[in-house]
Order: sequence, then C-alpha cells, then structure tokens
Amino acid sequence: MGRRLFKELERAYGFDEVAIVPGQVTINPELTSTRMTIGGLDFDIPILASAMDGAVSPRFATLMHEMGGLGVLNAEGLYTRYEDPYSTLEEIISMPREEVTHFLQQVYSQPIQDNLIGQRVQEIKSTGSVCAVSFTPQNTKRMSPVAVEAGADIVVVQSTVTTARHMSKSYRGLIFSELIEALNVPVVVGNCVTYEVATELMETGIDGILVGVGPGAACTTREVVGVGVPQVTATLECAAAREDFFRRTGRYVTVITDGGFRTGGDVCKAIASGADAVMLGTPFAQSEEAPGRGYNWGMANPHPELPRGTRIDVGTKGTLEQILYGPTSATDGTQNFVGALRVGMGMCGAYTIRDLHKAQMVIAPSIKTEGKFFQMSA
Repeated sequence: MGRRLFKELERAYGFDEVAIVPGQVTINPELTSTRMTIGGLDFDIPILASAMDGAVSPRFATLMHEMGGLGVLNAEGLYTRYEDPYSTLEEIISMPREEVTHFLQQVYSQPIQDNLIGQRVQEIKSTGSVCAVSFTPQNTKRMSPVAVEAGADIVVVQSTVTTARHMSKSYRGLIFSELIEALNVPVVVGNCVTYEVATELMETGIDGILVGVGPGAACTTREVVGVGVPQVTATLECAAAREDFFRRTGRYVTVITDGGFRTGGDVCKAIASGADAVMLGTPFAQSEEAPGRGYNWGMANPHPELPRGTRIDVGTKGTLEQILYGPTSATDGTQNFVGALRVGMGMCGAYTIRDLHKAQMVIAPSIKTEGKFFQMSA
C-alpha cells in the first residue's frame, strides 16, 4: 500500500489471551508465600476487596482482615451518606432493572456526612482490623483527614482515570505529594494503565498504584467512552514503571491490578504480569457475607450526567472463606483463589510473589479452548 496510517496501533492483551509457562523447577504449594506489603503494612494474601457498596461494608472489611487480605470501604458510598445504609441497600437490590440507575442517581445525591466517615472507620478499627478507605480525587483533600483522624490506616484515591497532572477550571488539582505529607499514612492511587502515568504518580511518593480502566463486570466505561487497555498489557506497563522507579530510587511501590477477574487463573496471570496484588469486586459480591446479597454495581454507576456502570445480578456462590481458601466443588476456578495462586506458584517454582514475576508468559489465544470441545458444548 505504501501509505502511512494516521496512527500505528499496538496489540494489547487480556487474561484470556495469555498463559504462564511452567518453571524448570517445581515446588509444593505449602512452601510458597503469598505475603504482600503496602506502605509498611503486611498482609498474608495479595488480595483486596474493591470499594464497591455491594461488596464491602464495615463488617465485610473486618472479615477480609480476618482472612489475611484487605477490604477497602467506599468512603463516599451508602455507608457515609446514610445512618442506616442497609435499608437503602435493600431498596437497590429490589428495584426493577429499568428503574435502578435512576434510583442510584437519587440515592447517591445525598450528602456525605463527615461524622459517618469517622463512625464507619471506627467500626472497622474497633475489631482490630486494618482500615482502608477510598475517596475520589475531588473529595480527598477535605475528607481523608477526617478518616485518618478516626484511625484509617490506608487512604485510597481512586477515579476511573487518575494522573499526577489533572487540569481543571473549577478546582485546583490534587497534589499527591502534599496529601501524603499531610496524612502520614500509606496512600494508594488509581487508576492508570500506562508506564508514563504510573511513573509520574510514583514520583509523587505514593505507596501503591491501582491498574485498570473499565475491566470490571459492573463497569461500562469502555462501552460509554471507549477508553481502556486490557489488563495484562496494562499491568506489564505499570510493573515496568515500578521496576525502573525502584532501581532509580530504592522505593518499591506496590502494583495492584484492579478488576476484570473471574478465576484463580486470572489472578495468577496478573501477578505473573508484574502485579504485587489484585483487587476483586464481583467475586466478593458473590459471597454469602457480601452486603449486596448477590448484586453488584460500579462506583461510576450513579454518576448524575454520564453513568458508567450497571447493577448486575451476580448471584451468591459460597462463603467468603470458600471463595478465598476453599474447600470447593467448583471446577471453573471461581473459588479458592488463594489455593489456585499457591498451586500456580508451585508449578512455576515461585516461592514468593516476586518470584512469580519472573515467570515466562506466552501469547496464547487458544489457551481456554484447545481440546475443550466437550466442556464448551456442554
């Protein structure tokens, strides 16, 4: 043809298009360590529960702590807008599908109450649990000190896309270096998908970074605005930024792949791609202990002008312990995520999460279909 295209497009990969190559040495799963760290706080498993009201309540955050992980509470959600958020949850769950988005917009238009931020933090802390709370960038500067004063251990600053250089006519962009100095607790920021943005965010002094734009089961960002990068490629980009930043500064920033997970295999692939941890929403919304009772909805679902999510009926599949640790009779990888991670690490000869980062990966578009005729036709 001889013509130059206006843009050259790069190929990007999601979980279903890649596979992990077994290692030259294998080890028993019980020899593996799944521990991870965020800003000096250690956790037994590299799994976080997403700040979605249908997945994480103060009680659920406590259960996640007891299981060795971390549940992040949406500090701008139902729990900080309503004295009794559970009756509102029941209304959301029972609302007809064609009416629910409008109802969510009304529900989330109620003001956030500072006293409820402190109250919910104290509910979590009173059980001896690590408390992580999530805010949007526009509310973080004013509201996060309230949470930290009440005892919050980790502040998550989260929006669909977050950069270190946000331009606005209406307000001064959040300066992360100033926020970190003022709060004096670990700060996790997201979401992003590229090397350059991840690097700039790390240079502000953050402790962790969330990777992913629009992959979640309840999120419609990719359909509504067309923005996003498949999770394997996005994780590879941000992990490369972490490694270069670590070599240059000696500071290690935790990379957390956020969203798009269905199976234990997806978790293994994210960590082999360079993630230190993963953040799950819908798998936890399927637990018996989840406040949404089998329903989940995205954080941008209630947006008053451009909703970018939907309430989904995910069902109830088992207890939180079964989803994380088993035992299970499910053969599709949707339960016992920690067990799957340990077995995957053993097959790759990886004693630690950092060891699994070294595993070889291949592009494998047939990895889920090769030889599976009878499974697919069942």
